[in-house]
Amino acid sequence: MQILNLTNTVAFMKYRKFAMILSAVLMIASVTSLAINKLNFGLDFTGGTLIEVGFEKEADLTLIRQVLDENTFDDAVVQLYGSSRDVVIRLATREDIKAELLGDTVLDVLKKGTGQAMEMRRIEFVGASVGDELTEQGGLAMLTALICILVYVAFRFEYRFALGSVFALFHDVLLTLGLFSILGLEFDLTVLAAILAVIGYSLNDTIVVSDRIRENFRKMREGSPSDIIDQSLTQTFSRTIITSITTLLVLLALFFWGGELIHGFATALLFGVFVGTYSSIYVASSVALSLGISKEDLIPEVIEKEGEEQEEMMP
Repeated sequence: MQILNLTNTVAFMKYRKFAMILSAVLMIASVTSLAINKLNFGLDFTGGTLIEVGFEKEADLTLIRQVLDENTFDDAVVQLYGSSRDVVIRLATREDIKAELLGDTVLDVLKKGTGQAMEMRRIEFVGASVGDELTEQGGLAMLTALICILVYVAFRFEYRFALGSVFALFHDVLLTLGLFSILGLEFDLTVLAAILAVIGYSLNDTIVVSDRIRENFRKMREGSPSDIIDQSLTQTFSRTIITSITTLLVLLALFFWGGELIHGFATALLFGVFVGTYSSIYVASSVALSLGISKEDLIPEVIEKEGEEQEEMMP
């Protein structure tokens, strides 16, 4: 057994009510924005056309956007793809022109507007039905992940920790979706992949914290549940911060130098890692504490061996 030492312990739970109020406000703002503004779904979900064009010389994205905008393609999303000569153009579905002719029309417009020679590398069409299917499957993927996590943590630790972990993950996902809704950022399959990665990252951090809380509940003789949770969070805080900083450094490099194609992916992960670190400290632990977690809930049951009672009765 260990004695609780509060000398060098950070009083995280002292501010848990303020943290929960902040989380509640942010979640309400996210839900409101999602209800009013909704998400700016990309072509992966709404359907449309993707055209890859190879230019003879270095492509001027500003000029390409201007040319397309002047020729009724003002909704086009233009990005470099791999090199400064390869460009990807994303267009929404058009009813006034056949999909087979759309690529040739765009190519002719660009040749006249830029004065460069170019060739079409590929053209892909995503129908609206495919977009609806991806939306449904993406939502099911997140829901399945949350349910599996709830079951795993309930068996691994205790149901209060499971509810705290799932609520923290729901909190992280909702705030990330709210960020994209408020800022009007494009939501495509790469962003969905980033959100699933955020779920994994946040869960890993929460599992480490929960494991230390369970260990300290079993070892420490004295102290309230709040004090023991503070001690556990303080012991794992350095590990949490180091992991978050090293991850953020990589994501910052992707955000600034990774190109527009993965800009949404890097944005979702950057915000998700920051929120996930916060939720593993405050949200998951605060929910478990609010549900009344105690030492008795985490002490393992003593299983008597067969014949043990008879041996004790023998002289």
